[in-house]
Amino acid sequence: MDELIVKDSNGNILKDGDSVTLIKSLKVKGGGVTLKQGTLVKKIRLTDNDEEVDCKVDGMSIVLRTEFLKKR
Repeated sequence: MDELIVKDSNGNILKDGDSVTLIKSLKVKGGGVTLKQGTLVKKIRLTDNDEEVDCKVDGMSIVLRTEFLKKR
Protein backbone atom coordinates (compact mmCIF):
# COMPACT_ATOMS: atom_id res chain seq x y z
CA MET A 1 0.00 0.00 0.00
CA ASP A 2 1.64 3.16 -1.22
CA GLU A 3 0.67 6.15 0.86
CA LEU A 4 0.71 9.47 -0.98
CA ILE A 5 3.46 11.76 0.33
CA VAL A 6 2.90 15.45 -0.37
CA LYS A 7 5.79 17.89 0.10
CA ASP A 8 6.03 21.68 -0.01
CA SER A 9 8.67 23.67 -1.92
CA ASN A 10 11.25 23.04 0.84
CA GLY A 11 10.61 19.29 1.06
CA ASN A 12 8.54 19.39 4.27
CA ILE A 13 5.77 16.80 4.41
CA LEU A 14 2.24 18.25 4.30
CA LYS A 15 -0.83 16.74 5.99
CA ASP A 16 -4.55 17.56 6.00
CA GLY A 17 -5.24 20.61 8.15
CA ASP A 18 -1.76 22.15 7.86
CA SER A 19 -1.25 25.88 7.35
CA VAL A 20 0.95 27.05 4.49
CA THR A 21 2.25 30.34 3.10
CA LEU A 22 2.47 31.31 -0.57
CA ILE A 23 6.05 31.89 -1.72
CA LYS A 24 4.99 33.59 -4.97
CA SER A 25 2.10 35.84 -6.03
CA LEU A 26 -0.37 33.84 -8.13
CA LYS A 27 -3.17 34.89 -10.48
CA VAL A 28 -6.35 32.87 -10.00
CA LYS A 29 -7.75 31.74 -13.35
CA GLY A 30 -11.38 32.75 -13.79
CA GLY A 31 -11.42 34.59 -10.50
CA GLY A 32 -9.84 37.86 -11.53
CA VAL A 33 -7.92 37.81 -8.25
CA THR A 34 -4.22 37.73 -7.44
CA LEU A 35 -3.10 35.93 -4.30
CA LYS A 36 -0.15 37.86 -2.87
CA GLN A 37 3.15 36.34 -1.79
CA GLY A 38 3.08 35.68 1.97
CA THR A 39 -0.66 34.91 2.07
CA LEU A 40 -1.46 32.44 4.86
CA VAL A 41 -3.64 29.52 3.79
CA LYS A 42 -5.13 27.49 6.66
CA LYS A 43 -6.59 23.99 6.78
CA ILE A 44 -5.38 22.59 3.47
CA ARG A 45 -6.79 19.31 2.16
CA LEU A 46 -4.68 16.81 0.27
CA THR A 47 -5.84 15.61 -3.15
CA ASP A 48 -5.13 12.46 -5.17
CA ASN A 49 -2.28 14.38 -6.86
CA ASP A 50 0.90 14.76 -4.80
CA GLU A 51 1.61 18.13 -6.48
CA GLU A 52 -1.69 19.82 -5.55
CA VAL A 53 -3.67 20.74 -2.42
CA ASP A 54 -7.26 21.94 -2.10
CA CYS A 55 -8.02 24.94 0.12
CA LYS A 56 -10.22 27.97 0.70
CA VAL A 57 -8.87 31.49 0.29
CA ASP A 58 -11.16 34.50 0.75
CA GLY A 59 -14.21 32.23 0.50
CA MET A 60 -13.06 30.69 -2.82
CA SER A 61 -12.31 26.99 -3.01
CA ILE A 62 -9.15 26.61 -5.11
CA VAL A 63 -6.41 24.11 -5.88
CA LEU A 64 -2.83 25.24 -5.36
CA ARG A 65 0.36 23.60 -6.59
CA THR A 66 2.72 22.54 -3.79
CA GLU A 67 5.73 24.09 -5.54
CA PHE A 68 4.37 27.54 -4.51
CA LEU A 69 3.73 26.64 -0.84
CA LYS A 70 5.83 26.70 2.33
CA LYS A 71 4.69 24.93 5.52
CA ARG A 72 4.23 27.17 8.59
